[in-house]
Amino acid sequence: MKNVIRWILGFPVAALVTVGLFVLMMTLIAEEFKPQEKLATASFDINPTVEDIKVIKRDTKVKQVKKVVTPPPPPTIERQQAAKPQERIASLEGAIPDFEAPKIDRKNFKIAVSDRDAQPLVRIPPIMPPRAEKSGHCRVKFDVSPEGAPFNVMTTFCTQRLFERATIKSVQRWKYNPKIVDGRAVARNGVENKVTYRLTDERGRIIPE
Repeated sequence: MKNVIRWILGFPVAALVTVGLFVLMMTLIAEEFKPQEKLATASFDINPTVEDIKVIKRDTKVKQVKKVVTPPPPPTIERQQAAKPQERIASLEGAIPDFEAPKIDRKNFKIAVSDRDAQPLVRIPPIMPPRAEKSGHCRVKFDVSPEGAPFNVMTTFCTQRLFERATIKSVQRWKYNPKIVDGRAVARNGVENKVTYRLTDERGRIIPE
């Protein structure tokens, strides 16, 4: 029953579409036919003739170059050669006079050396302890041997105890000119010095003690 109803409703729609297509086809056929305009014919030469290009040549005449005569070399002037001196230096005025060589008595010959105190030559800086959190210093006392090496090194005061060991190791590697008395090197006792430790932060500023 439903199929019959659908067929009855669809038939008028199909008939209407068919009539519309028929009318459209009749309209298109009824239009007048208009032929297209003819295009202008173009001609081409297969083997064109090429005209020769005339080359213009300039008539230039080269003048003859005159020969250049080189001038003669300048005249040479004779120079007088100086004569070699025939007189000896000793016979001339202002010559070095003869002096008798001084006689030195080897037995009584002595070289006097002035006395002097021990003088520092090399001071190796100490190594900053890794546990240090601020700057500091140590006062140290030691003796200097006749060879210029410090010994009996001890600290008398330190701002922090962690600086004591680094200070002693640093001073033991110092080098001195020994003390001279009567021309001989002797030991120097009781030398005092100060060893400073400067710790900086990330910006390079010194952290105070």
